[in-house]
Amino acid sequence: MTNRDSQKLSAGGLLVALGIIFGDIGTSPLYVFRAVLSNTTYAESMVFGVLSCIFWTLTFITTIKYVLLILRADNNGEGGIFSLFALVRKEAKWFVIPAVIGGSALFADGIITPPISVSSAVEGLRLISPDIKTIPIVILILICLFYFQHFGTRIVGRSFGPVMLVWFSMLALLGFSQITANPQVLKALNPYYAFQFLFDFPGGLWLLGSIFLCTTGAEALYSDLGHCGRANIQISWCFVKTALVLNYFGQGAWLLSNSARDLSNSNPFFELMPYWFLPIGIMVATVATIIASQAVISGSFTIAAEAMRLSLLPKTRVLYPTDLKGQIYVPFVNLLLLIGCVSVVLIFKESANMEAAYGLAISITMLMATLLFAAYLKTKNTPRFLVFSFLVIYLVIELTFLTANLAKFIEGGWLTLVIGILVAAIMFIWSKGTQTKLSFVEYDRLSFHLAAIEALGSDEQVPKYATHLAYMTGSPLPTLIEKKIIYSLLYSNPKRADVYWFVHVNVLNVPHASEYEVTTLVPQKIFRVDFKLGFRVEPKVNLLFKRVLDDLAENKEVDPFSRYKSLKEAKILGDIRFVVIHRELSYESNLSAFQKLVMSGYFMLKRISFSEEKSFGLDTCLVTKETVPLVLYPITNVSLTRSNAN
Repeated sequence: MTNRDSQKLSAGGLLVALGIIFGDIGTSPLYVFRAVLSNTTYAESMVFGVLSCIFWTLTFITTIKYVLLILRADNNGEGGIFSLFALVRKEAKWFVIPAVIGGSALFADGIITPPISVSSAVEGLRLISPDIKTIPIVILILICLFYFQHFGTRIVGRSFGPVMLVWFSMLALLGFSQITANPQVLKALNPYYAFQFLFDFPGGLWLLGSIFLCTTGAEALYSDLGHCGRANIQISWCFVKTALVLNYFGQGAWLLSNSARDLSNSNPFFELMPYWFLPIGIMVATVATIIASQAVISGSFTIAAEAMRLSLLPKTRVLYPTDLKGQIYVPFVNLLLLIGCVSVVLIFKESANMEAAYGLAISITMLMATLLFAAYLKTKNTPRFLVFSFLVIYLVIELTFLTANLAKFIEGGWLTLVIGILVAAIMFIWSKGTQTKLSFVEYDRLSFHLAAIEALGSDEQVPKYATHLAYMTGSPLPTLIEKKIIYSLLYSNPKRADVYWFVHVNVLNVPHASEYEVTTLVPQKIFRVDFKLGFRVEPKVNLLFKRVLDDLAENKEVDPFSRYKSLKEAKILGDIRFVVIHRELSYESNLSAFQKLVMSGYFMLKRISFSEEKSFGLDTCLVTKETVPLVLYPITNVSLTRSNAN
């Protein structure tokens, strides 16, 4: 199945979408009204105002902005803020700023959402056993949830999809039963009640921080685009939104019918359930809120992979459990998220304490996505007045929500900013360091050096280094070669070999491609090999290279055997040596204090990231790792005076 196939509408795709994508936004009815009631006193105008705000927030942000508009901005079938950035980054260099800010905030949300979702679920058990210890249960569930990720998001989605189908059906039925008893609640569909609430109700504007929780999973719709495709997301959203609206309005109808009660500590969601149904409802809600973490976890994998592809994060291992490139598993990110989630549980202990941090990260991400999508619309020659209208409308809406969420900074919003700033700093250092290093990569025409390399291979005064000497090159063209390779081969420590190879690996957007091209530079002596591998094919270059060697030997294009007489007569294959060159910052570099800080941070991150030899799948016993000096802004004025000796 290709990425294009994943865009097609199917029953399986709809089920996967329910299981992967809508868990976060789908469990919001559990806590939105609870959060509102805990921050204000009951009033009929409050109920109508909150319901109106919820409906139009779901309509303007989730439905129009994400489902109808932003989902169309796919980058080869993949979504997320970094995919959006990849589509517009050539338009202006400063677009990297909103991309980094939005991506960092989304990572923060990936650490905050699973703890609050799972904690909310487990704390529901207190309705059955008030003295139950929830923290150990929450941590155990988180460990199991993150362990389950290595099976792949399609398997996860198929496992969770049926449960979420039951969940949304339950939401709709519970809400509908209350609406039929009190249909006047449907008046809240009129946006007049939302404006009245914001401007007339005491503290209405600040309550938007709690109301915003109804749409916190909207960003996952775009981040998880590659997991099941746009058509499946759009069609399944029709069902999901209907269920959500029915349940929210059902909760509002219950509040209107029970205005005489003390509602400050009640959760309207569970109040919708008949007493006999309560154990079943709590059980389904518990499972659903655990599943809610899946959308954010899957989205975190997506943005991590996109960030690595754009050189915004250090490389780490990316696995593809299925044949769809968008369905990925990043083990290192999975581990970091687990550690972060467990830490949040231990710091805040209760879901109520986590609500302050919840929502701020997504409001920041949404704001950054608005800026980038406006730029994307411009690249599609959208009329300027439409781009301007989109920008103004959504900046006003999202800045209002951001202001309301910032009011919760001291209570827990600080955690979002701490995590976001840390991730943004890593992205900035890695991006800046990579750009700086690449700007000093020098290429030369390989043809200028072929004669010298051929002569070196025949010079018996130079000790033989290997029978087959292979350099890993990043040059996309066979005619060009990095000067650092020429420096290593001819100048630093001349390396005599019988056959020289320059090897380049190109990863394609198809799953199972495994092809190669050979460019003969000097017959029987110097070759370039270009591997074209699908994203699911592990680049075990040493094994692939031996296969190439066998093919060329069969065609008599190269002699694969050792050149030593005794070994050649015994048909012993010649030894193979791969050379991977790393560049280390030279003391001759003339850097400012800020540049030194950035480059020191870059090389520190590089040391703990996925090494080039590991990314190429090279056996360490066959690899020579070399370092060459990286001189940035070389010192030109050296003050030195010769003194006369007595």
